[in-house]
This record gives sequence, C-alpha cells and structure tokens, in this order.
Amino acid sequence: MTDINTEAVPHRQYEDVLALLTGTMLVALGLVLYTHAGLITGSSAGLALLIQYVTGYGFGTVFFVINLPFYYLAVKRMGWPFTLRTFAAVALISVLSQLTPHWIGIANLDPLYAAIAGGGLMGMGLLVLFRHRAGLGGFNILALYLQDNYGIRAGYFQLAVDLTILVVSLFYLDWTKVALSVVGAAVLNLIIAINHRPGRYIGMS
Repeated sequence: MTDINTEAVPHRQYEDVLALLTGTMLVALGLVLYTHAGLITGSSAGLALLIQYVTGYGFGTVFFVINLPFYYLAVKRMGWPFTLRTFAAVALISVLSQLTPHWIGIANLDPLYAAIAGGGLMGMGLLVLFRHRAGLGGFNILALYLQDNYGIRAGYFQLAVDLTILVVSLFYLDWTKVALSVVGAAVLNLIIAINHRPGRYIGMS
C-alpha cells in the first residue's frame, strides 16, 4: 500500500499570485456571460449586478464599494493575509469585469448556456480562490468564517444567500431570467459544496 502524505504543504507566494489571477479571470468571464444574458447571481456580486440593472451604475465600481464594510469582519475573524488576498481579488474582479467585454465579443449567447457555463466558471474561480485563502468579499467572507469555525458548509450557506437575492430580483427582472439564474446558482454552489470541504484539499496559504 502506498503511503499518502496528508501533511498540509504551504503554497508558495507565486502560487497564490497565480491563483488570484486565475480565479478572478474565471469569475470575471462568468460575470460577463451573466451580464450579456441579463442574468443575476448571488452574494455581493449578485447584489452589484442587480444594482447595475436597476440604476445603470457600472458593476465594477458598485461591487468594489459593496465589499468595503466586510473587510472589518475579514480582519477580525480571518486575519490580515486573508483580508489582503480578498481585497486584491475584489479589486481584480472590479477591473477585469470592465475590461473583459473589450477583449471578447459575443454575437450570440443562449441564456441557458450562459447560466450553466457562467455558473460553472464562477464556481471554479471561487474554488481556486478559497483554496488559496481568498474570497470575493461580502457574503463569501461570512461563508468561509462559518465553515472554518462552525462546520457549516460554505457552499450551502452561500446557496441560501443566493436564493434570497434571486427572490428579490423577481421584482426587477423577468421571471424566466431569474429561473435560469437559479440554475446557474445551483451549478456554482454545488461545485463549491462538493469540492470545498475539510480534508478534500490540504494545501494552505
């Protein structure tokens, strides 16, 4: 029988940097698909999208501002390294979400595909960030805190938050768009719930 090393191996600094870039690029691309299809997601990103649809303010600026109050909890409960990585991730998403539409052009996009592919991209991006002790601010900080301290699965908690935002969006968006957004939210959170659990990944930052 082959021995398996279960000791947590710290990530190197360049690995954390690459993870931040990779994770935020995946999330930004997923958000671009959602925006193009007029869909909504959950957490602070979903709230920022909803505000963008209702008011016309740019997603990047709204997303960055929404996350500011949560950094106090991040510092107090998760520590400075996590907070700094999360701040960097939020800043990158704010910038990349504005730049990505200038880098790619979408002539035709089926809303169902946008929901599934966009949810999958954001789920994978968040998974990368979570495994390198970073998040996208807002409710992601609270989700990670609850999982680390109370054993509540980050994915399941995030799903509850996401569904709340989706229900509110019914007052502003067509119900078919909201229904497709529920599909995307399920894809996103199932990826996190299945893959981000204690013992599944032992790397650390």
